[in-house]
Amino acid sequence: MEIKILGTGCSNCKNLFTNVQHVAAELKLNANITKEEDMMKIMAYNVMQLPALVIDEKVVAKGKISVDEVKKLLQNYI
Repeated sequence: MEIKILGTGCSNCKNLFTNVQHVAAELKLNANITKEEDMMKIMAYNVMQLPALVIDEKVVAKGKISVDEVKKLLQNYI
């Protein structure tokens, strides 16, 4: 599973990255989790609200995302 956090390095982006790492570990997912901060690459995903969560190259959530929402989203991809 490939998970990307799209964001420019704001506190919400950093929090989402940390939350995704914790939830993935809790669910024992075999996932490669990365942050994408390059605006040209972020724009390729056609998102206007950051941070954004991308799972296997599909944007699944945008904006501030709670830990519970992250957990639900990742469980849908198990």
